[in-house]
Amino acid sequence: MCTLEKRGNIFFLTLIGNDQHLLNPTLISSIRSAISEVNSQSTPGSVLITLAQGNYFSNGFDLNWAKSTSSSDQSTSPSKAVDLIVHMVHLFKQLVADLVSLPMPTIAAVTGHAAAAGMILAISHDYVLMRRDRGVLYMSEIDIGMTIPDYFAAMVRSKVGKPEVRRDVLLRGVKAKAEEAVGMGLVDSAHDSAERVVEAGVRMGEELGDKKWDGEVYSEIRKSLYPELCNVLSLTTRDIAKTRFF
Repeated sequence: MCTLEKRGNIFFLTLIGNDQHLLNPTLISSIRSAISEVNSQSTPGSVLITLAQGNYFSNGFDLNWAKSTSSSDQSTSPSKAVDLIVHMVHLFKQLVADLVSLPMPTIAAVTGHAAAAGMILAISHDYVLMRRDRGVLYMSEIDIGMTIPDYFAAMVRSKVGKPEVRRDVLLRGVKAKAEEAVGMGLVDSAHDSAERVVEAGVRMGEELGDKKWDGEVYSEIRKSLYPELCNVLSLTTRDIAKTRFF
């Protein structure tokens, strides 16, 4: 589950508990509900910081949930687990779309491991700050024998600038610690502890919030940066200036 707190212009969305923050329908729904609340309270200068308690930012989809849920019904076939994974993929796609279209700057404070869908959750934010002494970014699908959804591939192509880094992330399953991730262009900065990551996120959030940017304009410019991703997510763009002034 997650909590939502507002301090000044900054919203703090926290994945609570010391577990792996596995993305199942319950957690995805909880995060989407929090983001919806953030969206409804957005004003010029608002900023979102997402963080997590414990050793994990998120370890990806809850595959054990799919397996246990399908096996609890003796009448179901093995394909039921696959159907449940596809269901989670669809639900998470909506969460990614929520973040990409959110009318404010977003910051992921990654203080632990972010793997597979957990890494996609992190890089769905505008900025990613990472703890130097703990945690890796890791797309595990190649190692566990799963293909990736179309919006995962579009996100990586949109957010990771170097072709060789995209190759290593998706086709080699590289586990990138903070300093390496900075050099690869996966994260913006590395910090010495969880507290330092959050402090850096707050400083960045305050600096961005002081700009008092129009949230709708911010969202539209963000979407225009990633046309392939937005097409896959079924997000459209519109000309705010033309709508308002002409």
